Amino acid sequence: MKERNQIEAQLHPSHYHVLRKLPPGDSPYVRAKHVQLVDKDPEGAIVLFWKAINAGDRVDSALKDMAVVMKQQDRAEEAIEAIKSFRDRCSKQAQESLDNVLIDLYKKCGRIEEQIQLLKQKLRMIYQGEAFNGKPTKTARSHGKKFQVTVKQETSRILGNLGWAYMQQENYLAAEVVYRKAQIIDPDANKACNLCQCLIKQARYIEARSVLEEVIQGKLPGSGDPKSRNRVKELLQELESEQLISIASTAIGLNAEDTFLAEGLEQLMSQWTSYRSRRLPIFEEISSFRDQLAC
Repeated sequence: MKERNQIEAQLHPSHYHVLRKLPPGDSPYVRAKHVQLVDKDPEGAIVLFWKAINAGDRVDSALKDMAVVMKQQDRAEEAIEAIKSFRDRCSKQAQESLDNVLIDLYKKCGRIEEQIQLLKQKLRMIYQGEAFNGKPTKTARSHGKKFQVTVKQETSRILGNLGWAYMQQENYLAAEVVYRKAQIIDPDANKACNLCQCLIKQARYIEARSVLEEVIQGKLPGSGDPKSRNRVKELLQELESEQLISIASTAIGLNAEDTFLAEGLEQLMSQWTSYRSRRLPIFEEISSFRDQLAC
């Protein structure tokens, strides 16, 4: 670490920023990123992000980055209020990205209804051709890597998130409808497993197993991922358990309904056993023959 710091001290400022993945220049926002990424001081970074927002310095990035850091610090409610209060200072191009951050924050805070409404709003924007600022693709970032996302992929992703939100409300029928649409657009193993769960919750076990079979047979993207395989095992166990409970519940229901009759039959069979020696020979022969067949 000491040697790395010595090397960085000798670097040209522009090279240093590239090495540390920092934006160029010296401003409140740049200092906030330095404190966040180099000093590893999230609370200090939040203070400096606030200063950047108030100074009008790269407000789009400052507000988004601050909200993400707040979420990591378990200050999600505060992050929601910050976005709602200051998003009007951000550009039109930044609004979609801020919505994505809000959706994650609503999810973390358990504000499911607000999450659902925002997801529906994003779907309406896609249907109206307003997503991605009217472009067919957008550049996304994950784990520091950039990649292209199509409108089709984004639609499926939003539907998947909407299905998850409905499941949290135990609205499994709505979740099923949404997951089925998502699978038509851009199928994968994760959404198939979620659809399976919806069907299990509705006691539609044959359909649930049929959906799961597609993952087991490797027909869907992501079927071979360790996470997917573990999920399949869990769902199979849940499916078998729920089916056993369902069978038991049905049996219990019938017994409860026919308790009097069942008890009466038990008593009658007991009487027959006790009076077996009194039966006519022909009945003894029939009984003996029946026992042989049973063997």
